[in-house]
Amino acid sequence: MKYIIIGLGNYGGGLAEELMAIGHEVIGVDQNEGRVDNLKDKITTAFVLDATDELALETLPLRDVVIVAIGENFGASVRVVALLKQKKVKHIFARAIDSVHKAILEAFAIDKVLTPEKDAAREFVQFLALGIHAESFRVDEDYYVIKFKVPRKCAGYPLSGMNLEEDFHLKLIALKQAAEVKNILGMKKLTKEVMTVIPDNYLLKEEDELVCYGLYKDFQALWKAF
Repeated sequence: MKYIIIGLGNYGGGLAEELMAIGHEVIGVDQNEGRVDNLKDKITTAFVLDATDELALETLPLRDVVIVAIGENFGASVRVVALLKQKKVKHIFARAIDSVHKAILEAFAIDKVLTPEKDAAREFVQFLALGIHAESFRVDEDYYVIKFKVPRKCAGYPLSGMNLEEDFHLKLIALKQAAEVKNILGMKKLTKEVMTVIPDNYLLKEEDELVCYGLYKDFQALWKAF
């Protein structure tokens, strides 16, 4: 998939590299020539461009997903989002630097307002890659415990088919099994039961969640594979 990232500071630049690492095309945009130079050999394409200029913005292939990662310039961020909405871009994600900024961005009814932390950027990449939200806990700089929803293409197949340890070097800690139960009114609701001992022939359901431990680069390989 192709993503346009506007703003290549610490957050936007990190996001661009994370998306490239799992096989996506990334077009990076920033007014700062130095930032563009730092990333031009690491992402698909990088442009020195003022995205607040409507005519300049029109030179970009504004298709499915645009991420506005501008952090230091509140006004520029809001203007770019407004222009993207005006141009009817299908999916817009934007970074907020404080609660006021967040409230204004939410008023545009964009897909998601982002927070600037490095781990939040990584979780957002997982959301883009799998179409779900993955929750992570960083053990140290490289090792994570991550809970994530079973990839759609794995639903209905045995857990052993994912080859978590053999192919990805990830340790399965637990599985949150999805099940429908009826309440006292007879209405169905979805519940999750934690399983720590899971048979290899267990058939995965789309609503199941896996909890795994391992190197972040190995989680990246998993996202890319599925």
